[in-house]
Amino acid sequence: MITNRQHLQAWFAGQVPDGWFSGPVEVGGDRDEILVTGTLAEPSLPEGATDDDRVVAQSSRIVRFREDTREQRIAIATQAEAATETKVSWAVTCGPRREVFTNLSAPVMTRLRLAERQVLDTLVNAGVARSRSDAMAWCVRLVGQHQGDWIEQLRAAMVEVDRVRETGPTA
Repeated sequence: MITNRQHLQAWFAGQVPDGWFSGPVEVGGDRDEILVTGTLAEPSLPEGATDDDRVVAQSSRIVRFREDTREQRIAIATQAEAATETKVSWAVTCGPRREVFTNLSAPVMTRLRLAERQVLDTLVNAGVARSRSDAMAWCVRLVGQHQGDWIEQLRAAMVEVDRVRETGPTA
């Protein structure tokens, strides 16, 4: 079983065929899901190509990659899921575009008081979200967008905490 994130990065580096990506894969995620992200080379366009042409070419490159590699990605993910007991998803970037392929939608239980439920219900009633669940996801995305730097600092601090725990005494 693969439990160490560094070993997981190395495992995927060994499994992903050469030439799929223009650099090493990035392996991230949480306790429910592993997300493997690779960067695709940008398509070459003739001089004078517009920004719209670039968007179309990048989208087309992503679609082609997804279709051409589907069977191999599923086989790699199946092996990783057996070794880690964690769902594996894939994503690619091409230029500024990023697309996450089918990924896990994990239920999260929370207890909310009346005022908090009213916020969610307002978002639903206003048509911002279809349900309380969608409204909660919308709120989480909003915090991620507006507090992204702070959240990244927390993640970096937690990486350091994990490193210190690994070097500490064993029970």
